[in-house]
Amino acid sequence: MRARHRRRRRMAIAVAVVTLGVGTGLLLGVVGKVDQAIQELTLPLRHEDIIRQQAAEKGIAASLVAAVIYSESRFRDQTSGAGARGLMQITPATALDIARRSEAQTFVLKDLADPQINISYGTYHLHDLLALYDGNEVAALAAYNAGPGNVDEWGGANLKLENIRFPETRAYVEDVLDKQDEYRAEYARELGYR
Repeated sequence: MRARHRRRRRMAIAVAVVTLGVGTGLLLGVVGKVDQAIQELTLPLRHEDIIRQQAAEKGIAASLVAAVIYSESRFRDQTSGAGARGLMQITPATALDIARRSEAQTFVLKDLADPQINISYGTYHLHDLLALYDGNEVAALAAYNAGPGNVDEWGGANLKLENIRFPETRAYVEDVLDKQDEYRAEYARELGYR
């Protein structure tokens, strides 16, 4: 649906440029720049080298990591009202647990502002949740958003989207899964798929 909307917009721009009498070469340049601007606004991607590296290291699809970052922070370093920090919105408790288990020697909470550390910790956490729920992405994403306790009540490793009881969490999981498909399609080269 979104791809169809982008194609229509590109066509409208092309018709407008041709109507104004702009040459074909300039037309292609204008449409290309508009496409890039639209993509940057609607589906941004930053730190793809870190995403590829961490995803590969932890055996997770790079498009899933990018989609989680998009859904959590739109690729902006921030701190939530609940204290979750950075691109992947890691809570202090989760970060300190990961630092302890991964034997990080010098970790302090302000390090979560560093994209390398934040994406590393976020993919570590996502990997743990995927392992906990036997690779069920719906359950792992629901736990990333609402916590494992809720996911265990809703069905654990057998959780299906329709069984998520919190509307916000259900919408979050749907969004991440949709964005995962978009990231794989739109950024295949940048995320290491070709």
